[in-house]
Amino acid sequence: MNRVVITGLGVVSPNGVGIDNFRKALWEGRSGIRFFPELESIGFKCLLGGVPELSEAEVQAFCETFNLVKLKSSGILYGCMAGVEAWRDAGLPFALADPDWDSGTIFGAVCNGIEAIRNGIVDIDAGMVKKLGGRTAQQAMNSGVSAYLSGVLGLGNQVTTNASDHVTGVEALLMAYDRIRFGYATRMVAGSSESNSPYIWAALDKIERLNAGSNTAPQHALAPLSERAAGAVPGAGAGALVLESRESALSRGARIYAEVLGGHIASGHDLPGDPVTAHSVPGMTACISKALDACGVAPGDIDLVSGSFASNGRDSDEIRAWVQALDRRGLHFPYVNATKSMIGTCLSAAGAIETIASVLQLYHGFVHPTCNVMPLHPEVASLIDESKVVSQAAIQAPLRIAAKLSTGYGGANACVLLKKGTG
Repeated sequence: MNRVVITGLGVVSPNGVGIDNFRKALWEGRSGIRFFPELESIGFKCLLGGVPELSEAEVQAFCETFNLVKLKSSGILYGCMAGVEAWRDAGLPFALADPDWDSGTIFGAVCNGIEAIRNGIVDIDAGMVKKLGGRTAQQAMNSGVSAYLSGVLGLGNQVTTNASDHVTGVEALLMAYDRIRFGYATRMVAGSSESNSPYIWAALDKIERLNAGSNTAPQHALAPLSERAAGAVPGAGAGALVLESRESALSRGARIYAEVLGGHIASGHDLPGDPVTAHSVPGMTACISKALDACGVAPGDIDLVSGSFASNGRDSDEIRAWVQALDRRGLHFPYVNATKSMIGTCLSAAGAIETIASVLQLYHGFVHPTCNVMPLHPEVASLIDESKVVSQAAIQAPLRIAAKLSTGYGGANACVLLKKGTG
């Protein structure tokens, strides 16, 4: 079976568009959460969000370059921009005469089609069915992002879209990993994206326990792992990773950011209880443990934990799951951080963006801070030493293996293990 490595990265994040900007933001602990007063007029309680900052000129130039005509979906736009950057970062060619039969994409999304669906409903209700064009259907489909990206990059292998809430990005990566590992593809663009739309955020204003008490202090709204955690903040964006067989990467002299050691995808929630939103400690623990077993990695070899911590009051449960799965606590626990403290809950884009953060920390040898984390939640402080949670500024650290866990509705869990690259 093939070993699988990561050779390209691309990101459109609330706190930085482009890999260089994103890495600097992580190092500085820069938040991308902003105040959106227009949300108040439509009845929102939480008036904050994490939205990538793109100028109209940047969007127009990108769409013209890749002939993306009448593109209305922000999620598809974000996904294509991240995918193009990752492809270019990997040193791969554009505009081939024939499709690249050895390259494909698994690019996840949950609500990317919401803008096209909304526009279509308005036109249909107004009796203007003839106004609908073919691009409305293309962008309304959940698979729109992978289809558009395939056209932009000229992909000829599997092209598909998955959807599993916050787990989507890690799930896409592990599915792409399997395809390369078993020889069905040489390289895959794996990732996920999410649109910026009040039609998505509205439902979350209640069920996601959004923070409605920090509207005047957006930079301090998110406090994962802290006793001051008061709720999540919604976000949008995209992350893309080029996965490639190690043999192919070495043959063309590609930079190797990290090796994907493997992982595990599972489901598990407490019963009785809410079968949709509940995340059980046993379920998360089992997923992490099975990922370690699948990769042949000892718990003591994990140097960095990137969790799904969302500042929603459940972060201590996840820490407990990590402690049980790794059998490490106090000073023996690895470094841990929460990328969501800077970008918010980017829904289906979360797993991909946060995985990219883990890859960058491995490759460049640092641990990014978790914003607003001190003082630690008492339950968290009882399990791990606060020195393992970087709070003020990034620190240099000789990281070798990182573990990334994402959790989602329905008790969905996905854990991937990454090893620092050698080139």
